[in-house]
Amino acid sequence: MADRREQLLDAAISLLGDRGVRAVTHRAVDAQAGLPVGSTSNHFRTRDALFDGIVERFSARERANWEHLAGRLSPTTPAELAQAASAFAVDATRAHRTLTLARYTLLIESARLPSLRQQLGSTGARVNAWFATWLRVVGSTDVERDANLIMNYWTGLVLHELAIPDPEFDPSPRLAAMLDTLIPAGSSREALSSNLSH
Repeated sequence: MADRREQLLDAAISLLGDRGVRAVTHRAVDAQAGLPVGSTSNHFRTRDALFDGIVERFSARERANWEHLAGRLSPTTPAELAQAASAFAVDATRAHRTLTLARYTLLIESARLPSLRQQLGSTGARVNAWFATWLRVVGSTDVERDANLIMNYWTGLVLHELAIPDPEFDPSPRLAAMLDTLIPAGSSREALSSNLSH
């Protein structure tokens, strides 16, 4: 049952990312998933319930993608953090392009649907906490400010790449310049020494 539900939600995410919100109907999801007519409505009685399920599913997939990459990275300097953020951006716009397009589509849709906005607001907490920890390690003295600035800039970079793909896309120099501006040279060594002494 869970596998069938995930199959339907993954089909809905593909429709959403590839064709937009209006393409996501119960019948279209059935067809995309290659399942009998009525399969989606058996699991999600209303369109709102279907979209709630979509947010839940793509959030789980995004977290898994993040954890897969983050588990191999341990940035200790602003330059290394820039490389990590760049790797996430490339992953989001290449291997997981449709999933990322679905996220941006839902963000726009949430402007009209407060319930969706509330659900989206709670999905990134784990990723944000992880990123905040990295910022502390690399020497940020104002984690909340720096996280807000960097993540908003990262979001813009990814959106631009989704809209106007560049075969040579490499945001690492721009992210490195931003981190160098926000976090003074030597801060990461001081932060690391402070963490080791406690």
